[in-house]
Amino acid sequence: MAKILLKNGRILGMAGDELVTRDILIHENQIEEIGENIVDSEATIIDLAGKFVAPGFVDLHVHLREPGYTHKETIETGANAAVRGGFTTIACMPNTRPVIDTVEVVKEILTKAKAAGKARVLPIGAITTRQLGTEHTNFEALQEVGIFALSDDGVGVQSSQMMREAMRRAKKLGLPIIAHCEDDTLVKGGVVHEGKFAAKHDLTGMPSLSESIHIGRDILLAEDTGVHYHVCHISAKESVRLVREAKSRGQKVTAEVTPHHLLLCEDDIPDVDANWKMNPPLRAKEDREALIAALLDGTIDFIATDHAPHSEEEKAAGIELAPFGIVGLETAFPLLYTHLVKTGQFTLRRLVELMSTKPAERFNLPYGKLEAGQLADITVIDLEQEQEIDPKTFLSKGRNTPFVGWKTQGWPTLTIVDGKVVWSA
Repeated sequence: MAKILLKNGRILGMAGDELVTRDILIHENQIEEIGENIVDSEATIIDLAGKFVAPGFVDLHVHLREPGYTHKETIETGANAAVRGGFTTIACMPNTRPVIDTVEVVKEILTKAKAAGKARVLPIGAITTRQLGTEHTNFEALQEVGIFALSDDGVGVQSSQMMREAMRRAKKLGLPIIAHCEDDTLVKGGVVHEGKFAAKHDLTGMPSLSESIHIGRDILLAEDTGVHYHVCHISAKESVRLVREAKSRGQKVTAEVTPHHLLLCEDDIPDVDANWKMNPPLRAKEDREALIAALLDGTIDFIATDHAPHSEEEKAAGIELAPFGIVGLETAFPLLYTHLVKTGQFTLRRLVELMSTKPAERFNLPYGKLEAGQLADITVIDLEQEQEIDPKTFLSKGRNTPFVGWKTQGWPTLTIVDGKVVWSA
């Protein structure tokens, strides 16, 4: 029976950001004990030399691209990127080819994720067949083989009737609806936020209303049906207001925000560079400020990367023709630790909660806890390690990031999933 003893790690104490030195004994796939000066002659000892130990990060919004787009990413390369970034559980969106809309595709993803043996992969099933918005998938069959939620991420469900019926069926099954909120009639041809940058470069803009209109609609539909409704990659102050109002009524509405929407706005875009093109786009400064405030007060529940790899050739097509999206799994923690925790806007404890504990709690997943008796999903981080973000070092196939050359601090050095070391620096 395999045992690992992590010696001399530092974990968060009972209050604040106080770090206390503790040993952690792992037996098979569980944390058996957390304490001082643990001795176990059967265990393999790993001396952490004072590095920070956190529960494994949970990212409920990634794009692994397989099946269909393996030139961008595969389940294996995406899972490798995840564990390098400290993520032990990731949820993959259904906009693959074929779409995750059949039992066969779900089984294929789970088989390949198991073979990769890195991050735990949770498939998200499509709401509609081929994500066309015209016919619901077989929710019951998809749930039976392992999906944990439903989404048409990549496109918004345009029909209110289709979304309402999906919510009714999902509610009966206990499946959350995860929504990419976008009114197609307001974003046609848009490539960046409808704001100063779009005007300066004569680009077609994507208004915040395209997102918030769908969120308002869906909140009313979710209230009618009682389903757990979750907003993907929230980006606009109007959207925040709607979610806050829904929560004040006690409605089961949750929301996520990406690292890039927390750290960047349209003012930061240096030029017409497609590595700054994502959907939703980087919005105005006041939107970014509203997102940070909403994360601090609990209106936004947690952080998700929306990891969206593309090939260099695709991104080289220019900002008007290139696909939307940037990668994020390998850089999320150091970016957020450096620019939100080190600057005093967030505590370390809060950041860990937002990247691990909260996503697991909101979706009733048995992860995100660094406690005896819990699954041994663990991330070890060198909070002092500083280095520049260099896409050439990424384990993801994607190199598309706007953060090239940013100096960041706090890099993961060891990742354990289900009691097994799956990555070490």
